[in-house]
Amino acid sequence: MGPDAETLAAAARQAERLRKDGNECYRRSRFGAAIDAYTEAITLCPTVPVYWTNRALCHRKRNDWQKVEEDSRKALQLDHDSVKAHYMLGLALLQKQEYTEGVKELERALDLGRGAQPRSYMVEEIWQELSKAKYLLWEQKSTKRSWELQSLKEACEMALKGKFVSDASKTEGFLDELAKSHLEQVNAVGQVFQKAAEADTPAEVPDYLCCKITLDIYRDPVITPSGITYERAVLLEHLNKVGKFDPITHERLDPSQLVPNLAIKAAVQAYLDEHGWAYKWD
Repeated sequence: MGPDAETLAAAARQAERLRKDGNECYRRSRFGAAIDAYTEAITLCPTVPVYWTNRALCHRKRNDWQKVEEDSRKALQLDHDSVKAHYMLGLALLQKQEYTEGVKELERALDLGRGAQPRSYMVEEIWQELSKAKYLLWEQKSTKRSWELQSLKEACEMALKGKFVSDASKTEGFLDELAKSHLEQVNAVGQVFQKAAEADTPAEVPDYLCCKITLDIYRDPVITPSGITYERAVLLEHLNKVGKFDPITHERLDPSQLVPNLAIKAAVQAYLDEHGWAYKWD
């Protein structure tokens, strides 16, 4: 026969005490002791996901990324919507240079975190890590594109030069016209490749994609009844600390009136997809 209800309850209480002990050790940066406490809690109650994510946090502090991945995956088996588990799994995958899968996990963590606590420190932290990962991906792809474009440009210029030499050897007179035509073709090729490189050239993000308060590109835009779009977390902070009114129109405003601006959110994502450098800004 399995353990009775009283035994299970006692194990659960002991596991919670161990979790609190682990939390205190973590707060004091005693990560080895915290891992021991969480491990004991897991032994008593292995189906509680927070014990696994707490231990994963300790492994993260010790840069033991293999164990971070293992504990995060176990936590996700128990709770597929765990923000911390998706976040730490994403970080662990990035450490393994599995960038595409790592980014997917961070994006999942961000979506879940925004839904639960849009103003939490973790949402901001996840965004920062996701931005760094996206920027790194863009940088790698941009470097490859730049090299390919430069190689192709040089090949085109060599081909034009070869054509000019060949045509010049067959032409009696009119060399000035031939040279002028050749120069025009070289310039046209240069303009084509310059245009192709524009998406990878940092510039100013369009104003309509930036929050009126922070002036940063939107992450989670919401629109007010007055028709003005703001960054959700920033506006919620204003409503909480300053007053329940629209920062620009000063009309009365309650958090329940905020509606996600899906059009702007889609426009921001499309812009970032085309201009990965915009993930990095001051």
